[in-house]
Amino acid sequence: MSEIFGSIWWLLVTLGVLITFHEFGHFWVARKLGVGVLRFSIGFGRPLWSRQGKDGTEYVVAAIPLGGYVKMLDEREGEVQEEDLGKAFNRKPVWTRIAIVAAGPVFNLVFAILAFWVMFMVGIPETRPVVGEVSGIAAEAGILPGDEIIALDDEHTRTWSHTVLGLVTHALDRDQVSVTVRDAEGRQSQHLLDLSRLAPDFSEENTLEAIGLHPWRLEIPPVIGEVTAGSPASSAGMHNGDRIISIAGEEVTSWSWIGYLVQTHGQENKPLIVSVERHGMPLELEVFPRKEKSGMFSSRLILGVTNAEISLEQRETLDRVVIMLQYGPLAGLSAAVGETWRLTDATFGLLARMVTGKASVRNLSGPISIAQFANASASRGLSNFLFFLGAISLSLGILNLLPIPVLDGGHLLYYLIELLKGSPVSDQVQIAGQYFGLMALAGLMSLAFVNDILRLVG
Repeated sequence: MSEIFGSIWWLLVTLGVLITFHEFGHFWVARKLGVGVLRFSIGFGRPLWSRQGKDGTEYVVAAIPLGGYVKMLDEREGEVQEEDLGKAFNRKPVWTRIAIVAAGPVFNLVFAILAFWVMFMVGIPETRPVVGEVSGIAAEAGILPGDEIIALDDEHTRTWSHTVLGLVTHALDRDQVSVTVRDAEGRQSQHLLDLSRLAPDFSEENTLEAIGLHPWRLEIPPVIGEVTAGSPASSAGMHNGDRIISIAGEEVTSWSWIGYLVQTHGQENKPLIVSVERHGMPLELEVFPRKEKSGMFSSRLILGVTNAEISLEQRETLDRVVIMLQYGPLAGLSAAVGETWRLTDATFGLLARMVTGKASVRNLSGPISIAQFANASASRGLSNFLFFLGAISLSLGILNLLPIPVLDGGHLLYYLIELLKGSPVSDQVQIAGQYFGLMALAGLMSLAFVNDILRLVG
């Protein structure tokens, strides 16, 4: 239940911040270019809060938080006093109207750069693309466990996220990609991945597995290094050096499984059977997990144990794999611009491939997925939440640029036609476009919502 409340809270925070910034772009540019603004609303529907500003604008927070709007002085939407005709949106030159409409998506782009900039100055932990297990196409290409992927077709790959994004693009196009790798000793080699051999129904979400690449993961043996005094584990009689064999009858193969099995089978202050091995002898212990807060709205069950020290070889590999991306103000701004460009290019590429049928529409995410991602990123710390905000802001800006009437991109399309033909698009065409746009938007939102439901049940 706490995870549900956390997801709802962070969804509201995310939408509140991004919608406000987007609509402020329209508002600010409209005011600067001499257009009267009647209402600045965050959300749709019944107002929950409103205030009349000294500037004559009504500021509103409404009940439905899935968008917002800036209502400007416009003769098409109501009577305008003669002395205010110069402030009417419809009376402004087409380039002024283009600037006002484009300002929302542009402010989303600016917000993304700012979010990534702060993220890089705070520092974000990342993992280098070091390969663990190899199979299938990757193994046949000669890539070995322990190799680090440093470039795809001569384009540098700094992290696994960079690598996955590049491989997904090549996988969707079913082409060949040259992979440059570096082994633990620093030797470089090139390998050709033939992605035309991928199964026709492979899932983009499982691109690495389909190719046969598995990221290196630290496999820690399930041996207890320390038992916290006064913890459930201490009360149950667990000792340092005990190897956890099973939890609730399910085998524990590595330390990472312990947390998952405790959350799956455990209940607060209810007995949980944990089998351990001590000096070669099996023991069955009854542990009563305790709930501990792990975020503003989230909590998790704990036993109160920490793992034993990892081996020297594991430590060396871990030091090689895990990095902290942290820069000063100038280098951070450059990195933020680069990250924004990388994600923008990838998003447009994915949209184009969805239109042509190369990519699945299952990639569309709705409010449920966004809420889950928001909660998960917030629980991992400020830098991860900033990355999430930047990525969603960028997606919101790109979505609004689609040439669909009722979106900013649809209005920009009308103004482009007006520039070409020398007169505004007729009212009849705009009304028909509104109906089409509403149906198209409703269809996209329905598809995204269905995708969310399928992810939940799948």
